[in-house]
Amino acid sequence: MNYLNMNDEELLPVVMELNILLADYHVYYQKLRSNHWNVTGKNFFDLHEKFETLYNDAKVKIDEIAERILTLRFHPMSQLEDYLETATIKESPSNKSDQDMVADTLNDHKLLIMQMAKVIEKANNVSDEGTIDLIGAYIREIEKTSWMLNAWTKSTSNVSNPKMAYVK
Repeated sequence: MNYLNMNDEELLPVVMELNILLADYHVYYQKLRSNHWNVTGKNFFDLHEKFETLYNDAKVKIDEIAERILTLRFHPMSQLEDYLETATIKESPSNKSDQDMVADTLNDHKLLIMQMAKVIEKANNVSDEGTIDLIGAYIREIEKTSWMLNAWTKSTSNVSNPKMAYVK
């Protein structure tokens, strides 16, 4: 039964991009787990907790992305080897400094946002509002998290004036 009023053939490009995003999120999730386990130093308590928050969020998104693919009447990718082969996010060593862990996470966010934009582009082409809504919310959340992580990398002695965007 076609409860979506959408053509399977037209949805295929959306699903293909969603599967790449699913693969990216799996690799991202595991990297966050590694960071959580392996972070050391004076920022241990803050980052240990932050990485746990991030991987728990990623776990929820993995499930939601897979369920969106199922909602579109396709099957999500589910093999680890396929994730590693497909993902644009790549594994990294576990013995990194706290600064490198945050920088790597910010780079992964950049890749996730780029893939999300591809998903939205394909979903726009077929008026897939459910996917657009889901991924749009993810973009907003990851942009905010990236802003916070980027702020963490800054030295408090090197605070710059924010750009003013209001009219007097």
